Amino acid sequence: MENIVNYALVAFTSFFSVMNPVGVMPLFLSMTAGLELQHRRRTAVKACTVAFITLVIFGVLGEFIFNFFGISVNGLRVVGGFIFFKMGSEMLQAQVSKMKLPDEEVKKYVGDISVTPLAIPMITGPGAITNAMLLMQVAVNLSFKAVLVGVMLIVCLIMLLALLFASRIISLLGSTGINVLVRLMGLIVMVVAIEFFISGLTPIIRSVFLVE
Repeated sequence: MENIVNYALVAFTSFFSVMNPVGVMPLFLSMTAGLELQHRRRTAVKACTVAFITLVIFGVLGEFIFNFFGISVNGLRVVGGFIFFKMGSEMLQAQVSKMKLPDEEVKKYVGDISVTPLAIPMITGPGAITNAMLLMQVAVNLSFKAVLVGVMLIVCLIMLLALLFASRIISLLGSTGINVLVRLMGLIVMVVAIEFFISGLTPIIRSVFLVE
């Protein structure tokens, strides 16, 4: 029971930090500034639904993708560690890559921004997808897999609440509060990155020495 609780905590912390609801809120507001409240809410619901489905699909199909391309879990952990560390480093400097969207691209997707670019790749970017695949691979049984899906659903619901109440939250926190939270989550992402990198690199090094 303790292991599954620890697994759930790691999954929640990593997903929440990588998906970064605080960093997505300002962009969501700017992209939906010209929409009515009802349309804005519909956009948020659709975006978070698509994000959740995307995470589940990549999590479930992760093993098939690994086998088809001959990718090892440890190799993905190392690469995922690099991705997470880069994202965490940008967040630590309050430079979230998700928010670097050109104005012309926003206008291009204004017809249906809920799927692209809001759901993918702003909410579920490479970091979140890699995280889903990695955590599903280390899930030892159906209980762990169910917990992972539940955690992804909870984080997506938190994201939905953050988008629905984005105006109030941002006005309450202010720019300083937003920067502090983004930096804090960036630090958490970097710690998760180191854990992933070490857990993936250690078996690779051991196998090399055993072969030799």
